[in-house]
Amino acid sequence: MILAVHIGNTNITVGAVRGKDIVFQARLRTDATKTSDEYAIDLKMLLAINSVAASEIEGAIIASVVPQVLNQIKTGLKKLFGKPILVVGPGIKTGLNIRIDNPAQTGSDLVVGCVAAQRLQKPPLIVVGMGTATTMMVLDRNGALIGGSISPGVRISMEALTERAALLPGLQLDQPKRTIGRNTVECMRSGILNGAAAMLDGMVARMEEELGDKVAVIATGRMAQYVVPLCKTPMHYDRDLIIKGLAILYAENTKPKPDLGGNQGQRTHKFRKAPGSAVPMISSSILSESLSPGAIACARWFWRPR
Repeated sequence: MILAVHIGNTNITVGAVRGKDIVFQARLRTDATKTSDEYAIDLKMLLAINSVAASEIEGAIIASVVPQVLNQIKTGLKKLFGKPILVVGPGIKTGLNIRIDNPAQTGSDLVVGCVAAQRLQKPPLIVVGMGTATTMMVLDRNGALIGGSISPGVRISMEALTERAALLPGLQLDQPKRTIGRNTVECMRSGILNGAAAMLDGMVARMEEELGDKVAVIATGRMAQYVVPLCKTPMHYDRDLIIKGLAILYAENTKPKPDLGGNQGQRTHKFRKAPGSAVPMISSSILSESLSPGAIACARWFWRPR
């Protein structure tokens, strides 16, 4: 079993994965003021609540968009398990062809989502992530990441609206009953959620036009569960997409290296020295197994005692 950890701007998602099964998934609040010891306690409590012993964890992998929290989580995991910790970034094999201006600037969570999406659906693809920001990553028909878009997330839009408009109340995110609201709360709910759905529909149409191809759309992120049902474009919602992608990358980067020596299934022979000589002798049985008669004669002449 491994731990897959996604450190987002708002929440930290922790998933325990055994093979292809997600044993549990939980969230912690992203807090840059916490120490590695505090995060270690939080992680240990999550394991205990879900009846998972620390000894069952073989390793962990992290994708982070918050550098100042990454080191605290990584240190906390090492204190808990003392097992290998992989971090998605330079040096990690992803198998993803990133064709943007500066691949190093691509968020690790975006890469992980694209890796998982390709296992679920054949490209061309648009991978939508609805967290603090709403991201749309485009994979062409060859599976290459060619770009995308980033816009304010649903919750950011809601918070900006309530904080900047004095007369507008706080809002609970629920599915809007209708597009044309009949009161202030209904109008806000429709504007935020239906507006986000219309944005996704419009962006998918524009991206398809620019790409010159019809695409499949896979959405993930906490806000996607509210928005995807309101979209007119067919979309597949997968809550666990990032955890699945992290598990895939862990498996790919911890595979045993193949034996390239070519010795599997072959006999190994010990050589002995000729009496009074520093030159090793080769027995006739070894020669007859591996060499032609002419080569045997040459070998005997070369290795003859001098």
